[in-house]
Formats: sequence, structure tokens, C-alpha cells
Amino acid sequence: MTDTLFDWGPTHEVHRLEAFDGTGLHVETVGEGDEIVLLANGLGGRLYAYGPLVERFAPTHRMVTWDYRGLFDSDPPPSRRKLAIAHHTEDALAILDHFGAERALVVGWSMGVQVSLDLAATHPERVRGLVLLNGTYGQALSTGFQPLTSIPWLPKRIHWGIEQVHGRPRLRRFLSTASRYTNPVYNAVFLLTAGARAFELRPLLDRYMEDVLGESFDNYLRLFQELDAHSVYHVLPEIEAPALVVSGALDLLTPQRQSFEIARRLPNAEHLALMRASHFALLERPDAVLPAIERFLAKRVPA
Repeated sequence: MTDTLFDWGPTHEVHRLEAFDGTGLHVETVGEGDEIVLLANGLGGRLYAYGPLVERFAPTHRMVTWDYRGLFDSDPPPSRRKLAIAHHTEDALAILDHFGAERALVVGWSMGVQVSLDLAATHPERVRGLVLLNGTYGQALSTGFQPLTSIPWLPKRIHWGIEQVHGRPRLRRFLSTASRYTNPVYNAVFLLTAGARAFELRPLLDRYMEDVLGESFDNYLRLFQELDAHSVYHVLPEIEAPALVVSGALDLLTPQRQSFEIARRLPNAEHLALMRASHFALLERPDAVLPAIERFLAKRVPA
């Protein structure tokens, strides 16, 4: 699918790679620099979700991202059991190998935080540094939509709800229609967090919902469950790569308290905790996030 939200310029390329199990992966690159920056998407996001970061760093770096197996323009794996975080980590390795990157700066947003942490935990020699935007260390449904404290019975109810939606295209169409009525809520949040930039973010939100509720919706739902089945909490103290953790106080999907915990347990982490940001901190607050990344790279991840 052609991205019409940003003009990525002449360095934008589309690649087709084959994963370890034969699954076809849709990969995009922007930029011509020698240093590779691997962008691990959120669940449902694509290259446009990193727009401000790509525009800032593409002149000096090669930005590489991919559609997760089972989503969008990547193929579904031979079995839905091969949608686990460990399989996405293997895909990330295949992409780094394809582009000849022995080591890379890895940036993850939302789901991408779990993929990035898993990559750093299992293959530390491939990770120069981590930028972790609005994510958690695992068991995502245990804290999602629970900003202050975990509700013990909620995760199983969310799993039950996901299972009711799976394989029901009429229900998916209903959700697609219903999502239009939630846009005013997000628009109000963006006005609070992004100010005048909120009007620029509306097309991104529309595109995000269009992608999520597309033909790969069933795999999207399963990935929520895989995010809940995964955790790197116990190995965070062993991840030595320098890390910048970014969080928003208004983030309901991955509450800010999770980012505080990640930053506390990682031995070489610093934390940018934004009061005026939600789950989309990079898009809402590039004025704060981009300078923080630049300072982090200059100080902690020299070229």
C-alpha cells in the first residue's frame, strides 16, 4: 500500500524479504546513511507512525521498518502459532542480516518496545542502543487500559472479547463504523497533548484505524494476545544496551507506570516522562522527543 501521508522522497524503497520459515515480509527503507536505524512498529502502525523521527534522521541514517508477519503487506505465517514475539524478533534479525547491519540502533513504539527488548535480550551483540516509545516489558493486557493499578479480572475478559470477534467479518465491519465515533475523543486528546498540531494528526489517526480494521484484523487481534503471553521483565537487568525510555502520562494503552518500571530495571536507561502526551508521544510532542533522542545518541550511543 502506498503511503500518502508523507512524501518520503527519492530514498524511499520497498523490499521483499523471506523470513526463517518462508513468510514474506514487506520492508521499507528511507535514507542513505551508513548507520542503520531499525524501527519496530506498534501494533497497527506503519512507517507514518515514525514520521517526525524519519524526517529528522533520514538525511544521516538509513531508517528500516517492516510490516509484522500476518499484518498488512507482509504474508501470514504458515501457522498462527508463529505470530509470537520471538518470531518477530527472528524477522528483525533477518532484516538486519539482509542489509548487512552487524549492529543497529533499535527504536520501538508500543508493541515494538517488546520486540526491541526481546531482540536486545536474546541477541545483545546486534543492538547498539534502544529508544523505547510508549511500551511495556510484557503481559500487555495485564496493564492496558488500567492507568493507575491493575484490575485482576480484566485481562481474561479482554481475551474473551478478542475471541468473540475473531472470524466474524460482520462484527469487524461494525467496529469499523463504530470507530468513527471515537475519533472526536482522540481529537480532544490530541488538542490537549499536541495543541495546534492536533489537526495534522487527524489523517494519521484515520489511516491507523483503516489499517487496523483491514483484512488482517484477525491477526491483529491474535497479536494482542501474543503481547500478553510475552514478557522480558525477568531479564531487563541483564540488558546492557543504553536505552532511552519515553512515556506519556495520558497513555491508557501502555500506562506510564510501565515505562518507569522498565527504566528502573534496565541498568543503562534514562527516562523522558512527559506529562502532556498519550500513547503517541513522538507524534504529539516531537518538540520534546526528538531533542531527547539526539542528546541520548550523542552522549550514550556514539557512531
